[in-house]
Amino acid sequence: MHKFFTVNFKKEIAKRRTFGIISHPDAGKTTLTEKLLLFGGAIQEAGAVKNNKIRKSATSDFMEIERQRGISVATSVLAFLYRDKKINILDTPGHKDFAEDTFRTLTAVDSVIVVIDVAKGVEEQTEKLVEVCRMRKIPMIVFINKLDREGKDAFDLLDEVEQKLGLSVTPLSFPIGMGYDFQGIYNIYEKNINLFSGDSKKNIEETIAFDDLSNPELEKIIGNKAAATLRENLELISGVYPDFSKEAYLEGNQQPVFFGSALNNFGVRELLDCFIEIAPPPRDKKAEERVVKADEKQMTGFVFKIHANMDPKHRDRLAFVKVVSGTFERNKPYLHVRQGKNLKFSSPNAFFAEKKEVVDISFPGDIVGLHDTGNFKIGDTLTEGEVIHYKGIPSFSPEHFRYINNADPMKAKQLNKGIDQLMDEGVAQLFTLELNGRKVIGTVGALQYEVIQYRLEHEYGAKCTYENFPVHKACWVEPEDPKSEEFAEFKRVKQKFLAKDKRGQLVFLADSAFSLQMTQQKYPRVKLHFTSEFD
Repeated sequence: MHKFFTVNFKKEIAKRRTFGIISHPDAGKTTLTEKLLLFGGAIQEAGAVKNNKIRKSATSDFMEIERQRGISVATSVLAFLYRDKKINILDTPGHKDFAEDTFRTLTAVDSVIVVIDVAKGVEEQTEKLVEVCRMRKIPMIVFINKLDREGKDAFDLLDEVEQKLGLSVTPLSFPIGMGYDFQGIYNIYEKNINLFSGDSKKNIEETIAFDDLSNPELEKIIGNKAAATLRENLELISGVYPDFSKEAYLEGNQQPVFFGSALNNFGVRELLDCFIEIAPPPRDKKAEERVVKADEKQMTGFVFKIHANMDPKHRDRLAFVKVVSGTFERNKPYLHVRQGKNLKFSSPNAFFAEKKEVVDISFPGDIVGLHDTGNFKIGDTLTEGEVIHYKGIPSFSPEHFRYINNADPMKAKQLNKGIDQLMDEGVAQLFTLELNGRKVIGTVGALQYEVIQYRLEHEYGAKCTYENFPVHKACWVEPEDPKSEEFAEFKRVKQKFLAKDKRGQLVFLADSAFSLQMTQQKYPRVKLHFTSEFD
């Protein structure tokens, strides 16, 4: 039994591919996600995400406000099987106001697909997210999308990706024509030509095996001019770009590039086929105490996201746990490291977009949804008894700050509960002023205030209003000696600008860059940090 289990356990790990898709808003990420699900047979018909009015709501956007705004606000989890691989996609908000949610999700993925719009090229939001992936050495594949539209020259785009994102690319497919003249793609990885019919209803392109480009048949297929250009381009590619190396890709040192049009379902299969071959299975993860290997027997996992009220009819919260090692089993007690107590879960969920089902056993790489009554915070670790802490899920200093006021005195309880739960989800950060106990909400982007207001009203029946609160930066305070005169003076002088965060850590809300600088000079032994997780 035991030996059989070990063999199967390793096989299950090898089958898993857990990845995130990152992009700028509107680069076509939601569409690509849907088309990948379509190939996995997970959905029968993809929602055309062209126009919000006729939009059949995209499978992964399940919050009402997302449906209205046409942007992904919450990161959801989608899973499907494809060619004997279990694929977990962690969808991430492209909108910059939700960057923090995306940063957290990147702690739970083993690889990433970066989507770039052919007309807009590399945009600022993409730069920030790719930088995080580069720092963490996460393997990345680049998908250049919307080829059926007029856009930048393919080589210019490759240059831009290299320069702006600091990547070292190698194209594994290349367009034949672009926009109006777009005829298809030459797949360098599989050595074949995919012809684009332009008929999005049919959505199945014709694929012709073609490994000898000097063959005059090429002219018959795509015409003289396109054939000459393609041969020239491919020669240039083999001269300029390195050959694809799976090792370099897995180490985060080389990024393969695919071209396609997700909306027309073109080039997506090629991306997926290559992805399942080269992308890494669940990787080892660094904890504060040691490196945890995926194939260890003992279960460990961490909470990277909390989502309240996934089902508005029930007051439930789901904590999303990434299984790092071992197997997560239903009804088995696990140690909640921060609280130091054992918890059992009778109905752990696996996901498929809005559908979720109870699972008996989950493997490394899988994402499990646990019903939560308020036990979990983002970053919490679950184990079979070992005390370990997974790092890398900090709170960032917010950029916007507002007082939050109760607009309906009869609903104070609901408002407090709502704020409490939304902050646990990581939607924003709550600071309580030391001086008068007023509550201040800090967010990375202004759009979150709308989301909070909307959700407080629709999910908790509470109404709130905001007032501006001029703060430049929130800094977490770490005195060298909490009993020192200097710290006592700091607290006295800065009393007006001090608050506690949700965990009770002291925070200094500096009203300008100048006052921050002066404070640092005047109180050198009181350290100020821009993230809550300081070493």
